[in-house]
Amino acid sequence: MPALEVSDVTKAYGGFMALNGISLSVEPGEIRALIGPNGAGKSTLIDVISGRARNWTGNVRLFDKDIGTLNPAQRRLIGLSRSFQKTSIFPNLTVRSQLRLAAERVGGTDSEAILEEFGLTALADSNAGDIAYGDQRRLDLALALVGRPPLLLLDEPAAGLSLEESKHLAEHLRTLAQRWNVTVVLVEHDMEVVFSIADRITVLASGSVLAQGAPDEIRRNRAVIEAYLGSAA
Repeated sequence: MPALEVSDVTKAYGGFMALNGISLSVEPGEIRALIGPNGAGKSTLIDVISGRARNWTGNVRLFDKDIGTLNPAQRRLIGLSRSFQKTSIFPNLTVRSQLRLAAERVGGTDSEAILEEFGLTALADSNAGDIAYGDQRRLDLALALVGRPPLLLLDEPAAGLSLEESKHLAEHLRTLAQRWNVTVVLVEHDMEVVFSIADRITVLASGSVLAQGAPDEIRRNRAVIEAYLGSAA
């Protein structure tokens, strides 16, 4: 049974077709990367899966349960979590307070363990707005993983990070996915991160699936190189 199954998803903004019959299947424990040029439909697809998009057609199933009519909060409670391209932290709350509040909302009891897992214990009593940007990104990811949701959607988690921070993030995500059996769907422009972490890659272009496959297959795909990798590399 797939962890996530997206079937024939279509979404338009006026006359612009953002998603045109997108289908993909992600296995439990898999890290799936979504890549493609700007405007390809990556973030729109994440919005559909997470429940933030409206007026779309098709089907989205989480562990064979139809979640298409559920709102984002309902999807979070049944195990689908998301982080955003821009951090969704509260700058005037402490790191510990935010993790405890997040745990209360999803019925989790692992906020202190999450603090330690992400190396945030020393910063626990600092306001989130006062910690370094890299630490804020780690906090954002920690908030998404409170309660250990089985499916995690990440929208450019390495945005704004240094090369070293991005490398560490990729290694940590890979370890966590394996250790906690978390399925990850990742939108990312940093190809170093993508090719070091993804089990499979889906390439979008103009709202359609251009290619899907293992990283080595995608790296050699002529259509992908011409549409995206040539300019992204």
